[in-house]
Amino acid sequence: MHYLKGKGAWNVPFFNSISKNMQIEKRVKELVEEKIADREDLFIVSITMLKNGVLSILLDGDNGIAIADCVAVSRHVGFHLEEENVIEHAYRLEVSSPGIDSPLTMLRQYTKNIGRDVRVKLLSSDIKEGKLLSATESEIVIEEKIKEKGKKAELKEAAIPTNQIKETRVLISFK
Repeated sequence: MHYLKGKGAWNVPFFNSISKNMQIEKRVKELVEEKIADREDLFIVSITMLKNGVLSILLDGDNGIAIADCVAVSRHVGFHLEEENVIEHAYRLEVSSPGIDSPLTMLRQYTKNIGRDVRVKLLSSDIKEGKLLSATESEIVIEEKIKEKGKKAELKEAAIPTNQIKETRVLISFK
C-alpha cells in the first residue's frame, strides 16, 4: 500500500539526521504494534526510513499475511503519522510482506519455513543447501544431500550456528 504526503514529494531534501529517522521508526513501530496487538500470528520484520523518502514496513505472519492486514496497518499508521505530524517532509508509506525471495532475518521466519529447502550463505563464504529441519536462537539444522563422485547421495544433518550465517533464503521449487 502506498501513501504520498506533500506536494513535489521528491523536491524536498530528506532527513539529515539519523536520530530523527530513529525517532520516526520508533513511533511507527509503536503504531504497528498497537494495530496488530490482537493478532499474535503477525509480526514486524522491519521498519526502515529509506533515503528516497519511502517509509517501508515489512510484516509477516506465522501463516502468511493477507493484503487486508497490510491495508489495515497502512491506514492506521498513515492516519496517526498525519495526525501527529511525525514526518515533516514528503514521504511514501509502503506496507507489505517480505517477498518470497527475501532473506530470512528472524527466528519466526525460520520456524515458519521448517521443512522447506534453503540456501545458507555463511560468513566464511561457504554455501550450504538443504531442507530446514529446526531453528533456535543459536543454530539452525539442515539436511544436506552429500554426493560424492561415483556414490549414491547421502543425507546428512548439519547444525549451523546462527552467528556464522550471513544470509538464508528459501529455495523456490517449480516442481
